[in-house]
Amino acid sequence: MITRANPVNSALFLILNFIALAGMYLTLHAQFVAVIQILVYAGAIMVLVLFVIMLLNLQSDAPLREHLKASQFIGVALASVTLLLILQVLLWKGGSTLDAMTAQSPQASVIGTVEHIGGVLFTEYVFVVEITSVLLLAAMIGAVVLAKKQFP
Repeated sequence: MITRANPVNSALFLILNFIALAGMYLTLHAQFVAVIQILVYAGAIMVLVLFVIMLLNLQSDAPLREHLKASQFIGVALASVTLLLILQVLLWKGGSTLDAMTAQSPQASVIGTVEHIGGVLFTEYVFVVEITSVLLLAAMIGAVVLAKKQFP
C-alpha cells in the first residue's frame, strides 16, 4: 500500500487491507464489527479519501519520491523492531503466551452482537459518542469550507 507511487492505487490497497481486517473480526466472532468495518471504512471513508486525492489533483509523483529514501529507512527500522517485539511475545515462556492470546472469552459471541454494542455505546459511552459526533460535524464543516475556498 505505501510502496505504490499512485495514491489511487494506495487507496485501493488500503480497501483490501480493511477487508482483511474485517475477516479477522469474523474469526473473533465479532460479526457486527466486521460488517461495520467494511461499510464504514472500506466504503464511506475510502470514498472520502479518493475524493480528497482527486481534489488535490496530484500531477506528478516526483516530489513524493524525493522524500521516500529517509522514510523507507525509518519504515524498515520500525518494521524490524515490531517484528522483533512480536517474536518476543510469541516465543515468551515456550509459547504459552500464544495459547493465552488465542483463548477466547466465553462471552465472545455475545460481545460482538449488535444488541450488546448498542447497549454499551448508548449507556456507558454515551458522552464519548456525543463528543465524537460533534468532532465529526466540525470536520465535515471544515471540509466544506476548504472545498469552497477559491484558489488563485
